[in-house]
Amino acid sequence: MHLAVTARVLGFLLMIFSLTMLTPIIVASIYNEQTSQTFLSAFAITLIVGLLFWLPARNKQGELRTRDGFIVTVFFWLVLSTFGALPLMLSEAPNLSFMDALFESISGLTTTGATVISGLDDLPRSILYYRQQLQWLGGIGIVVIAVAILPMLGVGGMQIYRTETPGPMKDSKLTPRITETANVLFKIYLGLTCVCALAYWMAGMTGFDAISHSFSTVAIGGFSTHDASIGFFESGAIMAICSFFMVVSGLNFALHYHVLHSRKLGYYWADPEARMYIYLLLVGMIITCLYLYYSGTYDWNNSLSQGTFQLISIMTTTGFATADFNAWPTFLPFFLIFLSFFGACAGSTGGGIKIGRMLILAQQGIREIYRLVHPNALLPIKIRNRKIPERVSDAIWAFVGVYLAIFYLMVLLLLASGLDYVTAWSATAAALNNLGPGLGAVATNYADIGSFAKWVLCWGMLLGRLEIFTLLVLFTPTFWKN
Repeated sequence: MHLAVTARVLGFLLMIFSLTMLTPIIVASIYNEQTSQTFLSAFAITLIVGLLFWLPARNKQGELRTRDGFIVTVFFWLVLSTFGALPLMLSEAPNLSFMDALFESISGLTTTGATVISGLDDLPRSILYYRQQLQWLGGIGIVVIAVAILPMLGVGGMQIYRTETPGPMKDSKLTPRITETANVLFKIYLGLTCVCALAYWMAGMTGFDAISHSFSTVAIGGFSTHDASIGFFESGAIMAICSFFMVVSGLNFALHYHVLHSRKLGYYWADPEARMYIYLLLVGMIITCLYLYYSGTYDWNNSLSQGTFQLISIMTTTGFATADFNAWPTFLPFFLIFLSFFGACAGSTGGGIKIGRMLILAQQGIREIYRLVHPNALLPIKIRNRKIPERVSDAIWAFVGVYLAIFYLMVLLLLASGLDYVTAWSATAAALNNLGPGLGAVATNYADIGSFAKWVLCWGMLLGRLEIFTLLVLFTPTFWKN
């Protein structure tokens, strides 16, 4: 492995990340807040450490290999999460401990949305903006920025792209050059963010709230600037806008590119993964809304609005709230969190196992049933009229198996820390699926669970964001052998 090249890349990316701590200073100056020194200190520390990584290896040249890509990706997330916690730890408000600040930072960058902070409405707006910015960067932003700037260092970005790309098909590119692919994805991501912010503003949000919530909506993050989340605004129009952009951001960004490139909306419906995604959303909405109505929880109008919004928010793994779904009839909270395992589409900013994997698993299940009747039949699995290689199918089965094994291991660890089963189960699902809100003791906040439980959930959030194997491969002896 090219350790010098890896250190050079990490150092350079850390220096780039340090610049993101300057934008909250602008927010602080606009609102006359006394937090500028906090962000300047965090900026200086991050920049200096980045320089210490970069300077000794600045003249080292070389191409990143696959193993180097895994190391850069994992360490990049670990390092960024650590340094991303600095402003939250150094600030007098919220004045978090290292553990809580790290938890909040990891939750932001992995677009999970679980928080240990209460009293958001009273925090400095620069701190609130910084939390939202973490989620926006953690969406697709960090991936494409990293891949786009690596050629500037004489380092190829394909290895990073492979390890970061969510979903079963790791080698698909939109354009022949990986840098162009990164640029295309970033333009779509930025464009959606701008349109979302404008829509929020026109619906009645302040400029600050509109920008802040557009960051967490398109990133499918779920952080808000208010304790009541989207429910703070008490606006049907804002709920509708939020729902629309959560659904759009949960689609494969490659589809957005093809639609924009060809100017044909039919690409969305022609994609089997997108169709399954829409079908699941519609079925989930119908079940949720009808159950809320017939259980007497709400009248029909509120059942329709609250049920639809919460279903979209949870299934896409965003985590926004307009109501306390933990207080709904017992079936619904568990049903919603169950759907979060499906998550959004591969190639989106959402979490979960991904619809693409579920689609292939469903086809495999149907194939095995057919084989019972026709043992000698050749029944290839096809997506978009393309045969799925057996290697991909095997990898998906392995992924789901390891995913479930890690899930129940985390549940056991949280139970061992003293949490009740409902809290442990839902917190694990919320972390591993990058969802955010859970049930029981973590329905609104994670501040009251112990440090050990927070450490477990931090690793769960990273595992979910890096799609399990990217992180686990570093713990195998084979990986470190030459």
